[in-house]
Amino acid sequence: MRRDLELDASPPLGAPLRFFLNAPVFASIAAALLLYAGPAGFASRWSPFALAATHALTLGAFASVMMGALIQILPVVAGAQIAWVRTSAVGVHALLTLGTLLLIAAFVGGNSALFPFAGSLCAAAAAWFALACTIGLARRSSARTRGTTDIVRAVRLALTALLVTVGLGAMLALSLSRPLSLPVVALTNLHLAWGLAGWIGLLTAGVAYQVIPMFQVTEPYPRMLMRAFAPLSFCTLVLATLGSLGLPAHGPIAAVALHGALLVLYCGFAVVTLALLHRRKRPSPDATTLFWRTSMTSLICAVPVWAVGAVAARPSSGVIVGVLLLAGGVWSAISGMLYKIIPFLLWYHMQASIDVRSSIVPKVKAVLPDTSARAQYWAHLIALLLLLAAAASPVWLSRPAALAFVASNVWLGVNIASAVRVYVRVVRKLASIRASSLEL
Repeated sequence: MRRDLELDASPPLGAPLRFFLNAPVFASIAAALLLYAGPAGFASRWSPFALAATHALTLGAFASVMMGALIQILPVVAGAQIAWVRTSAVGVHALLTLGTLLLIAAFVGGNSALFPFAGSLCAAAAAWFALACTIGLARRSSARTRGTTDIVRAVRLALTALLVTVGLGAMLALSLSRPLSLPVVALTNLHLAWGLAGWIGLLTAGVAYQVIPMFQVTEPYPRMLMRAFAPLSFCTLVLATLGSLGLPAHGPIAAVALHGALLVLYCGFAVVTLALLHRRKRPSPDATTLFWRTSMTSLICAVPVWAVGAVAARPSSGVIVGVLLLAGGVWSAISGMLYKIIPFLLWYHMQASIDVRSSIVPKVKAVLPDTSARAQYWAHLIALLLLLAAAASPVWLSRPAALAFVASNVWLGVNIASAVRVYVRVVRKLASIRASSLEL
């Protein structure tokens, strides 16, 4: 079912935009950490630089974009305005940014005293954001609920997964600052699963239900998938968690199977998304189409690599799966979303700042040209392929791969900055014209 957008309900531009601007910055930090670490950054997912780079991506880039997307999409699509939207945006953004920087410093510097502070800031950001979203969803207009049930369900489950992820992360951060008798490996795996498959995965799926048909001009996702995917994935995560903690007996064996089932569920979602993109009504793919195709293909490729690693216990398999899921799956999808959402938001707020249409306001495609986005996509794809090769051969390829990843992410930041400059230039010109007309 097609959902009408209530663009008049959009929050102030600064509310979501500040989160979106975090993405290329922290992705570049993650790449720079891998560049500095060299082979050590790819040797194991437990190395300090690998952990620092992972959290720079997952918290600084991924979580920031997911939060910004919710701040924008919930009121426009579901009629749910985030509570205290201006204050919440500023506060959550500050807590998340500072907490992520402290966490990176703690991993890189080996300073155990920083972990509790970093964990507290990130937990506060997540709790504040989840509360603001929950209040907004509770207050949403009944007139705007039609056709949004599946999206809202995915959002609610994703927010629950966010709280579980942060709770597990806080426990792990505390264990790094003082000796605690905790099953660290099991909790770390659960922290990763709830963060990727729960918080980021479910929210990406919920957002995709709206943005894929809207921006890619495809048919809507199948109704059965939208109804079942999020609840089924969430329940599988819960069962896998119980199994990982030894509940019931033989739970750890069942947990491995359930994690595999979770990957298969996401593989199914990826196949459906690729099919929709293949049948899209616009024949020539734009940069966002290419990013989404890369994202879904990476998810599908992660399944056999994970299976081989689970059976053969190869250390490199875990790193390859991490690259496929993080740099390939999530970051590709997020990059594609940024190239559609940011130009559209900037154009809409430029248009909304004047009473009549003006030639001064450029078209959406002129705010951030697809040629610029497409060029950066190819840089991203080269970096992704090099990262996968570096996971298998870190001694020779770790630094070239990291350098390519730095270049790709900086390029993304430059493209976004150029779009923001267009907005600033147009707004200033409109203000100048308005001031001149008042003088007359």
